[in-house]
Amino acid sequence: MRLFGMGRVMLIAFLFSLAMATGSGPMHSALEATEAPETLRAAFTVELASNAARYTYAFDPRRVPTERWQLVNRRGQDPELEQVAANWASESAPDGRLFPDDLRASLGPSVDVNTDGAFWQLKFRHHPNHNDTEFDVWVAERLTATAFLDPIMERFQRIDYRLPKPVKGPSGGKLTRYEQSYYLQTEPRWGFSYVSGFTINLEARAAFKTIERRYEARVTDVNFFFASQAAEKAFDSQREARLQMASGFGAPGR
Repeated sequence: MRLFGMGRVMLIAFLFSLAMATGSGPMHSALEATEAPETLRAAFTVELASNAARYTYAFDPRRVPTERWQLVNRRGQDPELEQVAANWASESAPDGRLFPDDLRASLGPSVDVNTDGAFWQLKFRHHPNHNDTEFDVWVAERLTATAFLDPIMERFQRIDYRLPKPVKGPSGGKLTRYEQSYYLQTEPRWGFSYVSGFTINLEARAAFKTIERRYEARVTDVNFFFASQAAEKAFDSQREARLQMASGFGAPGR
């Protein structure tokens, strides 16, 4: 009887956890929702915070380049956090960070899926892609990752990266803790997923001292729009054609 009970538990665990090709099942629509066209832009307000400071910035790509990234509010002082904001502002399209369009490549060809619970948990190793920096590649080789997918809404909700064990840093010292999470929401007009916030929590040891850092970003206001009316019209036409094709395949034969 005990052996049968163990076998039952193992069978249930097997049914709940399986390898799945990336893009199959509910993942297909969830990944499509992360792949917004390059002509989709975003104006947003974001709060960047650390243990020492909290800064609020507003970005709007429709403004002239010198005015599109603005400091709205400032509390406390943190030079490292200011540098984070400066690096973000210097990018050619800072709103690009809101679009997780490289998630499909990051997942790789297959993932381990646990279907137990309201959200599916997709376990994977981050596959570096063209958007990753040298540090991103170094970290990705050592982190484990979990994506949380709502199979009913067919949308990703969160992506976690964790360091399973301490490792030597790329410039010396030891990285003892690294946790990074991305939070996703769905914009209502076109149904795309976007990054609404992220957190980074790390601990490192070097030169007989321990360094701890925690950063978070929270998008408090966002407005999505296409770069031009022509781009929006083209997207709506393509979407309508896809819907008609899908409904045609689903209609009974004549």
